[in-house]
Amino acid sequence: MRILLVDDEIELTEPLSRALTREGYRVEVASDGAEGNDRASRGGYDLLILDWMLPLLSGLEICQQLRDRGDMTPVLFLTAKDTLDNRVEGLDAGADDYLVKPFELRELLARTRALLRRREAGAASNRSECAAKVRVEDLELDCSNQLAYRGERTIELSEKESQLLEYFMNHPNQLLTRQEIQHHLWGANDQPTSNVLAAQIRLLRRKIEAEGELPLIHTVYGKGYRFGY
Repeated sequence: MRILLVDDEIELTEPLSRALTREGYRVEVASDGAEGNDRASRGGYDLLILDWMLPLLSGLEICQQLRDRGDMTPVLFLTAKDTLDNRVEGLDAGADDYLVKPFELRELLARTRALLRRREAGAASNRSECAAKVRVEDLELDCSNQLAYRGERTIELSEKESQLLEYFMNHPNQLLTRQEIQHHLWGANDQPTSNVLAAQIRLLRRKIEAEGELPLIHTVYGKGYRFGY
């Protein structure tokens, strides 16, 4: 497995590179965003570990450019930014997971293993195995093409947003706990860092609940979420 680590802190990249190499990964290191983006654009990596704040080009910009090119290589952000808005921004740019500095090495290794397992399983499992079309009220989901339709709007979705929306739409007006949703999206052993689910739901709400439209995703405080009018 080949990993690209992009971070300008040598005191972090050197021990982290050694630790990943001991785990059997082939690690390449870039110390600024321009070099990281150049290496990433050549492809061939199984995982990108990106610092958010980088000289010349931010990790966020690298991730956005990758996704704009259709490159779905998993991205793990390393950052000191820890607000929900930051997590939303990172996920919205196409990141797969998010680890806040300072972090424990064993957690980073666990996140790395989880993302690589998902890449290996990949579309083969595509956990939700969406039906061709799902409809609830005035919202229709074309899961195979990651598109939703509401009124006159066509809504483009990420793979995770499509899976999340499909799960909601197959359980209308039911209380779904956070644990149930997380298990469906990430499995029992690949749970994301805290607040990632909340950030995913916030992103999905922004897309399917435009101004003037009735809300569809309702928070049941302390329990989970309910979908429907």
